[in-house]
Amino acid sequence: MSTPEHWRNTILAGLANYIDAGSIVSGAAALALWQEIFHLSTTFVGVIGAFSANAISAGVGALIGGWLCDHVGRKKIYQWDMLVYAVGMSLLVFAVAPWMIVCGFIIVGLAVGADIPASWSLIAEQAPEGERGKHSGVAQVLWYLGPVVVLLMSLALTRLGILGARIVFAHLVVIALGLTLLRSKLRESERWEEARDSREARPPVSSLFKGKHLASLAGLVGMYGFWNLWAGTNGFFFPYILRTVGAATQAQSVAIQALSFFIGMASIGLVFMRLSDRVNQRALFAVSAVIQVIGMALLAVFPLTIPIAILYVFLLQFGGGFGAQSFFQLWSAEMFPTLLRSTAQGLAFAVVRIGLGLFSFFVPLLTATGFHTLAWILTGFLVISGVIGVLWAPRNEGKTLDQLEAERRAA
Repeated sequence: MSTPEHWRNTILAGLANYIDAGSIVSGAAALALWQEIFHLSTTFVGVIGAFSANAISAGVGALIGGWLCDHVGRKKIYQWDMLVYAVGMSLLVFAVAPWMIVCGFIIVGLAVGADIPASWSLIAEQAPEGERGKHSGVAQVLWYLGPVVVLLMSLALTRLGILGARIVFAHLVVIALGLTLLRSKLRESERWEEARDSREARPPVSSLFKGKHLASLAGLVGMYGFWNLWAGTNGFFFPYILRTVGAATQAQSVAIQALSFFIGMASIGLVFMRLSDRVNQRALFAVSAVIQVIGMALLAVFPLTIPIAILYVFLLQFGGGFGAQSFFQLWSAEMFPTLLRSTAQGLAFAVVRIGLGLFSFFVPLLTATGFHTLAWILTGFLVISGVIGVLWAPRNEGKTLDQLEAERRAA
């Protein structure tokens, strides 16, 4: 059973998700202010978005950080990357020129990316038997909490303009520095130490591109990658929906967005954390995929009214709570041996985030096709993600990491 120490360790690891999501939302809010202050071109803003914590730099950070985690340990990366993050975020706090914005976003993205495989590996390796899904869910709750806090802070500080954005960034710097201190007191993963000290040879990275490991990577990247293309493009929909259904004030806009994240957190807590360790994971993922496809298809088929918009928000967020993102974190930690776990997670995360960054250059072309056409395209992304996930999804519920390792060896 989970002890207070287990939960403390999980929360300290999962705050990487809070910082990741908080960086994305706070950066998006500040970009509009910076564009006005520094007269940034639309192309320049697009480049910043592509290389930010939401895309390419985070992917590169995950690729490098994941490999380092398996070679020097989770704790070293897990602790010190927060100092790197604080440096990058401080550049955004005190940005007085466009180059500071670019450098800040790139450094933040690299640090966030490196932290993801380190924290996700630690959560899986330190969770009690039969409770990996429950502990992984905590990290996902924190991912949803980050945008809520940032949105509410941004609303409260709106009148301060760019100073308000700097204060939001500053709160993330404080959290990063606090995490550096608190994480220094945590132990290294015992499972990683045992694997490192064992007499068995370290599996080469090339083994990830063979046999069952390659199939797992392809399944993870396909399932999560297409879902993430939907998530990355979905930012177009919220402003459109809020304008169309009459939520014109900023307070109303923030309230609806915050509500959507709360629905996601409730879904994670009530469904994913309770069921993912006990029920058929493939069936649970399939239910999530169907719910999200239905929700997205509503916007493609019906006129956008208030009831349709509310139903869309509910279905997408409720279904998403126990869907692709939650299972990506869980399965990416389960499908690979200890000394390749973080490398594989970093590689999969990198492909997905870099792919999103490249895809973001084409989003303006897609949005120009019209609201309903884009809705059908995004529905297609969710369908592809769901089909790949259902066909590939493992049945790991109730199994320990040792059991999964034994099954891989037997295969």
